[in-house]
Amino acid sequence: MDTHSNDNTRSKASGNALSNQLLAALGPESRSRIDPHLQPVTLKLGAVVCEAGGLLKHAYFPQGSVLSLLTVLENGSAIETANIGREGAFGLFAAMYSRASFNRCIVQLEGRMVRCPIELLQLEFKNSEHVRNLFVSYSETLLSQVQQTVACNTVHTTEERMCRWLLMMHDRAEGELLTYTHEFLAHILGANWKSVTLAAQSVQAAGLISYYRGTIQVLNRPGLEKASCECYAIVKDRFDEFLKPPETAVQDTEKRQSRN
Repeated sequence: MDTHSNDNTRSKASGNALSNQLLAALGPESRSRIDPHLQPVTLKLGAVVCEAGGLLKHAYFPQGSVLSLLTVLENGSAIETANIGREGAFGLFAAMYSRASFNRCIVQLEGRMVRCPIELLQLEFKNSEHVRNLFVSYSETLLSQVQQTVACNTVHTTEERMCRWLLMMHDRAEGELLTYTHEFLAHILGANWKSVTLAAQSVQAAGLISYYRGTIQVLNRPGLEKASCECYAIVKDRFDEFLKPPETAVQDTEKRQSRN
């Protein structure tokens, strides 16, 4: 590709950067240094962005796609512990500390995404207090999702977990149809194919979703929220707050606790 084409591609990626909340929250000076280096990435559903233990050269910022973080066990089985949409990024731990990925990262929902060289983000993290606060706040929020997911996978039923996951995907897909097979859902939820099939049939029988030949459409959003465990709302509230200044987030948390 010639230099002019490269410049056009980077310019388009930079123009779309605001569709990622984390990139949009960077200060003007950081954006001026980062934007020229953003590169659009197109990957298919299920594509591996990075294997567990792999070295990262880039951080990935979804702009409509969703990335899934999978914990991989010795026998090769894997289960989702978190997912990342346009609110965040994959690779920030590498930008802050090491360059190794703790998880396998795959594409869970196809869509737009840009990537940025790790070295550039490391420099911003080192030199900007705002970037440090932003990256640490997001990383703590992502960790809270991991912890909530671990509890959810241990305590809640396959049907409750499926409803939680569908709500999260429905948020990120902005109401579009979801295309997933039972096998893919079983892999993501860490459940066997039969239990996932029964759960999908139950949710469909209740009129909450339509599921036909691997295509899922949410028909009753309030009903799906009611059928889900509390984990969906807890994680959503935390992500809604992570871009706020720490003092505001603490005050909001104290207010909620006082109402309970």
